[in-house]
Amino acid sequence: MSSADVAVKVFRNLKNEDLRVLQVIETAMSQHEFVSKEQIARFSKLDLARDTHFRLSRLSKLGLIYRITGAYVGYTLNYSGYDCLAINALVKAGVLEAFGKSLGVGKEADVFDALNPKGERTAIKFHRLGRISFRQTRRKRDYTTQRSASWLYQSRLAAEKEFQALKLVYPHKVAVPEPISQNRHVIVMGMIDGAELAEYKEISKPEKVLKQILRNVKKAYLKAGVVHADLSEYNIILKPDMHILIIDWPQYVTREHPNAQELLTRDLKNITRFFERKHMLKVELKEALSYVTGEGRITTWSHPT
Repeated sequence: MSSADVAVKVFRNLKNEDLRVLQVIETAMSQHEFVSKEQIARFSKLDLARDTHFRLSRLSKLGLIYRITGAYVGYTLNYSGYDCLAINALVKAGVLEAFGKSLGVGKEADVFDALNPKGERTAIKFHRLGRISFRQTRRKRDYTTQRSASWLYQSRLAAEKEFQALKLVYPHKVAVPEPISQNRHVIVMGMIDGAELAEYKEISKPEKVLKQILRNVKKAYLKAGVVHADLSEYNIILKPDMHILIIDWPQYVTREHPNAQELLTRDLKNITRFFERKHMLKVELKEALSYVTGEGRITTWSHPT
């Protein structure tokens, strides 16, 4: 069960006092390696001996915080606890009502199907930087909250950057999920329906799909001034109607970035090589780059034997 699965499962059972304790720990982690029970009691305004002890024990059993013993007993948020704080904020903001099934668990994100209060489907993405390292340090029991705080912070930055990218490209009709809301390390987007391009063994019209991809990369570059910078067959969703969605934008750069051309070339190399290798459709990288930058067009679509 992923940390997001834990958060989704337990969130509805949390009381206001539980969330208050989580918020106190989150705030204090910006200045302390770990947060003492006395600090938590003082800032949450809960009785130390009775209420604070009960809440910390409950949150620990629910899998939302870690208890660390050393010079004194301290507490730190884990990803599930951070998830619950983000979920609570999104529910209060009126953009999240209920969760559906998991849409995917990756190295750096968990994505869930969800509903807003109007009953409309959305996608919820939980950024997860440092997930593998975090699990390893948990097993060894030598992690510090300083690392934990850093990973939570880096995940929030990744979410903020991806949400910013979506807001830049979506108005220009680039095929991306609609950006709806963002809180901490979590993004709420328009519905994602389909599978990664890499998962398709066959595509009936690969040329049509590749043209869609290049056309959208071109719109992002020329109209929004944005380069994906991490494009591959693993972050292009092919929907049942054979239209695409380009996802996973936290590494984007602007067209003015000193490495923009290099990153754009790498994006196009990844895609053209994939179609040549998997679907026997060859497009010259030089022509693809010329087309995307508005300097030319693609004259040859060949099927190597």
